[in-house]
Amino acid sequence: MAHHLYTEIEIDAPPARVWGILTDLAGYSEWNPFITSATGTVATGERLVNRLEPPGGKAMTFRPTVTEVDEGRAFEWLGRLGLPGLFDGRHRFVLVPHGDGTRLIQSESFTGILVPLLRKSLDAGTRAGFQAMNVALKARAEAMTPGGAGSTP
Repeated sequence: MAHHLYTEIEIDAPPARVWGILTDLAGYSEWNPFITSATGTVATGERLVNRLEPPGGKAMTFRPTVTEVDEGRAFEWLGRLGLPGLFDGRHRFVLVPHGDGTRLIQSESFTGILVPLLRKSLDAGTRAGFQAMNVALKARAEAMTPGGAGSTP
């Protein structure tokens, strides 16, 4: 069984600035309402430790493996619940230059035998979490002034 979630948002900030925020895992606790903490190194093959707090759902910690890093363009990880094939999630962020700004696409493909049982919570809490994260990332990126303190180009 498989299920896919897809969200996107237009951000009035250059991809380099959005990328800087997205890959600054230590900063997630300052702005991210969905992934409230994250540690690890954004590099292919590295293991992250992420604390997820979906709206209306139960908080959980998971340890995905980074499967792709395309500097300034894409960041992806694969998380598993228990054994492979039980419940796997391939989470992906894609940054697309759009005029002077960025289109952020956040998606996840879920596979495994537990997907049908969890589909309702994925469509509600997980999708809402993606959207809340997108909005918070947009607000943070757009609030940074180019060249100002704490900004990324």
